[in-house]
Parts: sequence; C-alpha cells; structure tokens
Amino acid sequence: MLLIQRCITAARIALLGLALAMPAWGIAQPQAQREGVDVGRTSRLSSLVPAADVEKAANQQYHQLLQQAQAKNALAGPAHPQLQRLATISKRLIPQAIAWNERARSWKWEVNLIGSSQINAFCMPGGKIAVFTGIINKLQLTDDELAMVVGHEMAHALREHARERMGKGALTQGATRIGGAVIASIFGIDPNITDMVARGTASMLTLRFSRGDESEADLVGMELAARAGYDPRAAVTLWKKMGQQGKKAPPEWFSTHPAGASRIAELERNLPRVMPLYERALAQR
Repeated sequence: MLLIQRCITAARIALLGLALAMPAWGIAQPQAQREGVDVGRTSRLSSLVPAADVEKAANQQYHQLLQQAQAKNALAGPAHPQLQRLATISKRLIPQAIAWNERARSWKWEVNLIGSSQINAFCMPGGKIAVFTGIINKLQLTDDELAMVVGHEMAHALREHARERMGKGALTQGATRIGGAVIASIFGIDPNITDMVARGTASMLTLRFSRGDESEADLVGMELAARAGYDPRAAVTLWKKMGQQGKKAPPEWFSTHPAGASRIAELERNLPRVMPLYERALAQR
C-alpha cells in the first residue's frame, strides 16, 4: 500500500511539473517587453492611401528636386566630404529601420546633400533622404547630432506620417491628391527651392506633421541612432542648438519641427530607455 501511495505521489509531481512547463491552453502568455521607446501603433488613417502610390509620388518629387539642385550646382558630388560623412551615418542607421516598418526592407534608400542656407532635412516615403548644408554648418553638428537629425527624418517615413496626413485629407475632402506639391508641402520644402508648387493644391499646402508625429519621430529617431551606436544624448544638445538658432532667425525647419522645453524634456525622460541600446552597440563595435 505504501508503495502504491508513493507511486501516486510521484505521478502527481510529474504531472504538476509538466503543467508548469507548458503554456496553458487558451491563456495568453505575457510577451517580453520591447526594448527602447514606446510610441504605440501607426495610425489607421494611413491605410486610406496606398503606400505604393505615396512612395511613387515621393520618388518623383525627390528626383525633380535633385535635378533642380544639380542645375543650380547645389547638389553635392560623391567626393564631397560632408556627403561622405552623411552617407556613413545613414549607412549605420538604415539597417535599424526594418524593425519599425517591414516595407523599409525593399525601399531603395538614397542619401543626398543639397547646398542651401536653409536649416532643413527630410526623408520622404520610400527612404529618400536629403539634408541641406545649412543645418550642418549653422548648427555645427557633431556626428551624433547629425545622426539624430537623419534618424528623426527617417522615423517620419517609417511611421508613415505623410501617408497619415494624406489619409486625414481623404476624410475631410472626400478624395486624396497625391503629387509633388503635396509631398513638398508636408516636408516643409521651400517652394522657391523646388519650384514644384502647382496650382489648385493650396488646401493641401497647409499640411504639417502634428505634434504627436513630431514626438514619435523624436523618440523613434533617437532609438534608431542609439542602436546604430550614436549617443542619444545628442538629441538634447541638438534641440538646444535649434532653440538658440531660432532666437536669431526662425529657420525653415521650425515650420514643421517646433522646438521647446517640453520637447527636450520628453527626450530626456526617454533617455533611460535608449542608453542601454547605445552602450550595447558601442560594446559590439
């Protein structure tokens, strides 16, 4: 009898161990918390406009801009040291993009430097990056700070903010207009530079990224840069420089990228989330 009881007890222990080792059927298991910043999901409004259409329009506008810059001898050549610097930074940032948008895997990324006194930069849908020399020279950007600028602009494309803006336009106007002028307006490109503002699109020229979009781009861009081995604390010094520059003469970038103490505070609050990523990236280099 004692032997039978011992066998029953052993069987019960074995079954309990098996039950603990296996996930319970029908019960959702907790997922491991994601490292880095938390900005939620992309807006459903972006689904109102086909991504391929937005990327096609952006590609056309981007190359028209490059053609105009080249015609004015304002497009940096491959040997330009600042373009080489920009390309090196972008090359480290781009591999981090796929985690934020699977479409980025098939994007034909391009990086260009445009000679202009404007303090401006952008990344159009599809991975079309352009930085104006004004933002590098006037702010005397370090590599870490330039990585924050590029990361921020990449984040707008990865989070599909332009597509979301167009989706909102579709709701309010009943139809979407996808064209170069719309793309240019969203990214705050000076019409005097692009000469691409067409008639009949004035209502769409008011489109700008929202404060929520800007906050997302700040945080996602900071994480991209941290994972690529750039010091995320440079996001804070970048915006302090932008604030100082804005006191002298509000740059074009401020029309879509307003600075402020609250913006810097948000970046500082999220530094603990990305510093470990930066330190790990440094250790692996």
